[in-house]
Amino acid sequence: MAHPSQLGLQDATSPLMEELIYFHDHALMIIFTISTFVLYIILAMVTTNLTDKLILDSQEVEIIWTVLPAVILIVLALPSLQILYLMDEINNPHITVKAIGHQWYWSYEYTDFLEVAFDAYMIPTQDLTPGQFRLLDADHRMVIPADSPVRILVSAEDVLHSWAVPTLGIKMDAVPGRLNQTTFTTTRPGVFYGQCSEICGANHSFMPIVVEAVPLEHFENWTYLMLQEA
Repeated sequence: MAHPSQLGLQDATSPLMEELIYFHDHALMIIFTISTFVLYIILAMVTTNLTDKLILDSQEVEIIWTVLPAVILIVLALPSLQILYLMDEINNPHITVKAIGHQWYWSYEYTDFLEVAFDAYMIPTQDLTPGQFRLLDADHRMVIPADSPVRILVSAEDVLHSWAVPTLGIKMDAVPGRLNQTTFTTTRPGVFYGQCSEICGANHSFMPIVVEAVPLEHFENWTYLMLQEA
């Protein structure tokens, strides 16, 4: 999760987020190079009075400043399109979870199991225990098996919401009457935090998302306990 004074993105816990971080660094280096070059040109123009008439009317210079931006856009667009298609790729998910946004909490339904469904509310500040995070912890976590493709079906019951977990590289809008889907695979067990990323009302900032990735045998035990409680 994020921490104070953090400058970069959160550590990736899914292959998709790793690709997004690589693309971020790739684009940032191109932007840094362009900015440095433009700054150099500005300083050169301000600090010198020399003028070259060949530069003022040069076909070669015009070709360069027309072709070079096009090449830069291509270098940025190709990896961006690759990641865009990877985000829409859903191949044989091992488990499907339906996340429904309400004002102002999330409800989860495990469609592969009968009667495994629950609501996830934010834990009030006065009820937090040592080690829990204010405004980020929920009374029920979305438990999933680690190293397994998971499909998330996202919708809303009342207004627009957004199911977002930055460390997984996921941000999917929850629209009433519409069912959106995305997929992710966690690379390691852990607890990952997110929040509703759509301004959905007065308690918008109190819709935490907690995803807990556990080994497969622990996930099977958890589903068994949930079925027993149901």
